[in-house]
Parts: sequence; C-alpha cells; structure tokens
Amino acid sequence: MISHPRESGPSCSAITLTQLLVALAILAVVAFLAWPTLNNALHKREMTRTMNHARELYLASFHMATDGAAKSDPNLAWPGDYGATSLAEYCGRLVQHDYLKAEDVQKILTAPGATCAVTSSAGSPASLTLTGKSALKVYKVKSGDPSTAIFAASSNYVYNTPLNPGSVPFGDKGFVVIRKRGDAGVYGRNQATVSHWGNDAAEFQSKIGRLAGAAEGAVPSGDGVMVLAGPE
Repeated sequence: MISHPRESGPSCSAITLTQLLVALAILAVVAFLAWPTLNNALHKREMTRTMNHARELYLASFHMATDGAAKSDPNLAWPGDYGATSLAEYCGRLVQHDYLKAEDVQKILTAPGATCAVTSSAGSPASLTLTGKSALKVYKVKSGDPSTAIFAASSNYVYNTPLNPGSVPFGDKGFVVIRKRGDAGVYGRNQATVSHWGNDAAEFQSKIGRLAGAAEGAVPSGDGVMVLAGPE
C-alpha cells in the first residue's frame, strides 16, 4: 500500500498564535475605549466615599451643636458660633467631647491624593495635630445660618470657582458638598459655578449651597474667611 504524503499547511500552533494576537488586539482596543468610563466610575466611587465621610463629620458636629443648645454650653456649638480658627481646633473639640475618636478623624479627612495624619497630644484639654493634606474642609457655620449653608466640602472645591485640575483630592473631576441641613451631593466639574446654573443665584444656593455668612442671593467667588481648611 502506497501512502501519500499529506499536503503541508499552516500549523495548529501558528493558527493559535494568530488568533491570540487578534484577541489581544481586540481586548486592547476595548480597554482603551472603556478606560474613560471606568476611570470616571472610580472617581465617582471615591467621591461617594468622601461624601459619606463628610456625613460622619456632619453628624458628630450636629450632635455636638444640639447638645450645646440643650445644655446652654457655648463650648459645644457650630464652628462659627465659638470662633474656631482651624480645622484641627474644630476636630479636636469633637474628639475632646467624645463625638469622634482621633482615628475617626483621620479616616474622615483622608481620600485619594489627600492623606491626613492625625495625632492627639496629651493634656487637658487634649488637642489634635493634622499633617499631610485634608480631603475635607469645614465652613464657619453658625446656628443662625440657613439650612442651605455649606457645612463642609471636599478640599478641591472653592466656592463659585472653577475646579483646579491640580488640586486634591479630586482635581477637576468633581467635588463633594454637605449642607447644614444634612443633605449632601457629588457634583461634576461644570456645576462648580453659578454660571452653570444660568447665573441664577437662588438656584445655585439651593442646589450647591450658600456660603456661610452670605446673604440670600449673594454668590461671592472664593471661600474668603469662612473656611476652616486643613493642612496643605
């Protein structure tokens, strides 16, 4: 019996390698196209986490101010009512009166690109020292301010000012705001100024918030002296 040689052709390994290269190329293209959406989702997740941390800070502050009003204790008050001069001083008061722990403050004030280290010094009263960069800043809200007054915001946001891509924690990707009434939100870069809201000051103050101490309809640019900023 005469055997005939099989015709030569592409090897299975060559075909497999070609298919693999094609598959890798397709995956690379899909990853390239999907990256902006994935990146935005990651930023949104981190901003949501920071918003939840801001709520923790707000709740501790609200409880302290409520207790202070009930007890007529001026030491337990909103930051603007007793003249807090720094974020460290204000957070130290929350820790001193057991509304937060020092480790809670460190977690609350930390976000991607903004790591805030908190140390508590011995003494009576104990004081806090903040080093690094804080993800949040607190405004000098008073008991007489309206419920729409901004209590805290992510440190990259300056009132009625375009976001700076080099600022922390989120650059110009978006920002976080929590108001005195306790509601909070994550906002996009184009929502930072009153111009996005059709230059409607009332709409801006309703949706983003009113700067502490500002009159109704007044939308200044910049935080002025109304903010308790963390270390930079």
